Amino acid sequence: MALLMEHQFRQLPADKQVETRPFLESVSYLPPFFDCLGSTVFAPVKADIAGNITKIKAVYDSNPSRFKTLQQILEAEKEMYGSDWPKVGATLALMWLKRGLRFIQVLLQSLVDGERDDSNPNLIRVNITKAYELALKKYHGWLVQQLFKAALYAAPYRSDFIKALAKGREVKEEDCLEKVRQFLVNYTVTVDAIYEMYNKMNAELDYKV
Repeated sequence: MALLMEHQFRQLPADKQVETRPFLESVSYLPPFFDCLGSTVFAPVKADIAGNITKIKAVYDSNPSRFKTLQQILEAEKEMYGSDWPKVGATLALMWLKRGLRFIQVLLQSLVDGERDDSNPNLIRVNITKAYELALKKYHGWLVQQLFKAALYAAPYRSDFIKALAKGREVKEEDCLEKVRQFLVNYTVTVDAIYEMYNKMNAELDYKV
């Protein structure tokens, strides 16, 4: 479970504010997660996540004290960009990043919940499909959705996926899944907090790509 457990997300404070620097440090280790899915079709999602992290980091680095939390970034950009907001800057980058983070969250949660295809129990198509439908599908046009369907057929076996998460080490599935459960605790709270912030600030956009 090395890929995820080495870079745990912080526990959020009571006000659910997400500190920018530790958040960026944790998410910067997530793009290789998509290599574990075994298909080059996921390469654009990986690249999109990495690109959005870079954009948010550039804004944070421009004034770390002003942008100590993600909410401070959104509030500053709302004032700065006026009517163009939220379809600009780090606000837009974080909007797409959180969707990629939700995809990872739903996929991992589905795995630890034991959801599987009874006819093909060693495949993770059921888990990937659920994650895609809940996190990304509504924002994708027909062509991108077709590409995703193709990716499903290249999805790795469950055992190979778990081995990839463990960076190639032989691990017991239950030991690996227990570590995934631990990782998901703070990770899920963080992703939920970002979604809640976008809803409260009316910063969510539903356009398709």
